[in-house]
Amino acid sequence: MQFETIGPVGILLGVIARFWPVWIALAIVLAVGFRLRKRLGIYGRLHDDWAGLSGLMICFFWLFTAIFASIVAPFEPLQQIAIMKDAPPGAIDPDTGAVFLLGADRLARDVFSRMVFGSQIVLLIAPAATLFALIVGTMLGLPAGYHGGRIDGVLSFLANLVLAFPVILLFYLLVTPGVSETPIPQVLAGLFLVFPVMFFATLVSTRYSGQPKLLAPLLLATLVIGAWFYAGLVFNVDPLGLISLAPNELNIFVAVVFASSPGVFRIVRGLTMEIRTRDYVAAAQTRGEGPWYIMLWEILPNARGPLIVDACLRVGYTTILLGTLGYFGLGLAPESPDWGTAIKESSRLLRAHIHPALPPVIALMSFVLGLNLLADAIREQALKD
Repeated sequence: MQFETIGPVGILLGVIARFWPVWIALAIVLAVGFRLRKRLGIYGRLHDDWAGLSGLMICFFWLFTAIFASIVAPFEPLQQIAIMKDAPPGAIDPDTGAVFLLGADRLARDVFSRMVFGSQIVLLIAPAATLFALIVGTMLGLPAGYHGGRIDGVLSFLANLVLAFPVILLFYLLVTPGVSETPIPQVLAGLFLVFPVMFFATLVSTRYSGQPKLLAPLLLATLVIGAWFYAGLVFNVDPLGLISLAPNELNIFVAVVFASSPGVFRIVRGLTMEIRTRDYVAAAQTRGEGPWYIMLWEILPNARGPLIVDACLRVGYTTILLGTLGYFGLGLAPESPDWGTAIKESSRLLRAHIHPALPPVIALMSFVLGLNLLADAIREQALKD
């Protein structure tokens, strides 16, 4: 079927126009960042580095795209208009006059809208799973590096055991349908999600141990919020309906945390073994501070630079893994608009129609590029401190 199109210039202008809320949000963030950059530490100094600023803007672009997806996207991700099947970029729906800016896929779904909504899935799972992996690795790496001995030996053995598996194979085993239908993902989720509650509870209790009137309400609030997140994520019983993950999303979430935590553990352990010999740690020990206070309030803040860099890189790795899993049809549902699944669906028609595959590929590459630029810039700034 021959479609009427708006041409390359019209497509470019149309895509730029659809992102109008993203451009406004980026302008505000950029203006505030430049205005307050002298007060914002490493984040402020990134505005004076072209690589850091580029990485920030790319990451913020996709963050705001995910936030404003319902405004940016002209169609719902699963909406089908039969007559527009395999429509080329810029094609106009003859019935409604709606423009498919980047064309339509083999199921007559708007490619641009699916790319935009796909950013929500990536920016929900990848950063959140990386954050949880960071907390799990930190909670295990700190005592291993600080105390050493048998604790270090046991935890290091378990970490090396997980790291011995190839990452892709490990992900495949955890998200394959046979395993995902068993209680294993939920059991692992229940185990891993205890660590954030323990982390913040310990953080509060060690910081305000000498202020019981302040400690009690803060600790209670931490436990209540932690239980709320735990119930919503693990058992999907959040009464407010705000915190939840679909079963296939939970499987991928657990797989990322399980595979990433040992790497974080080794980094935190090594940094702790180095920092524990510093004078300020000895001073805290002389004051009679407890081990967890020293680990969380003396050692961890001084290890933040390498950990932030690793977190940025790890989010990029996770994004690529999500794309790989989606491409192989593992984890997320087949109709999901995530970038990996979109690439898989489009690759079947590459010889005849290449346009559905390019947007998710470019989106994935640009987001990972932004994270890598940001990580490099943070590393450079951290070395100056």
